Amino acid sequence: MIDIELLKYPIGKFQKPEAITQENIKEAIAEFKALPKHLEATVKDLLEPQLQTPYRPGGWTVRQVVHHLADSHMNAYMRFKLALTESNPTIKPYDEAAWANLSDSKLPIEISIGILKNIHFRLGTILDEMSDSDFSKTYYHPESQSTVPLKEVILMYDWHGKHHLAHIQALMIREKW
Repeated sequence: MIDIELLKYPIGKFQKPEAITQENIKEAIAEFKALPKHLEATVKDLLEPQLQTPYRPGGWTVRQVVHHLADSHMNAYMRFKLALTESNPTIKPYDEAAWANLSDSKLPIEISIGILKNIHFRLGTILDEMSDSDFSKTYYHPESQSTVPLKEVILMYDWHGKHHLAHIQALMIREKW
């Protein structure tokens, strides 16, 4: 029997380090920038029935996961830009599950992979030029009612990409694709 918690969190839940170092940030940026190529390599040979397979019982399909990554990381891009240009802006949460059920989540995955490549390139360009003080800038998240520094945000989005990539990879291993 498969542990549902392991299916939900194949790499574990996000764990913020007690102290976020420059090395943590540098590694997260490099891995964040590499996500689109890792995702593309992972899904390139999947067939339509495989793309329609949920990564766990009651979970999103592989197609929805790919589109969700594009949706989420577009939001990350906007959140970084807001935090870098405004003083602790309040971000806009969104209903991820509802977004995953909109008609654009039925489009070919190559569209969202292209979005990810471009968003990661643009945000990567910004990340590469950010100073220590830039990484200390914050935004306010109304759902968690917390102020979040950008140095934590990049770690979260690095984890987020790996988290969903692991959903797909674990499914592929279980199904022997």
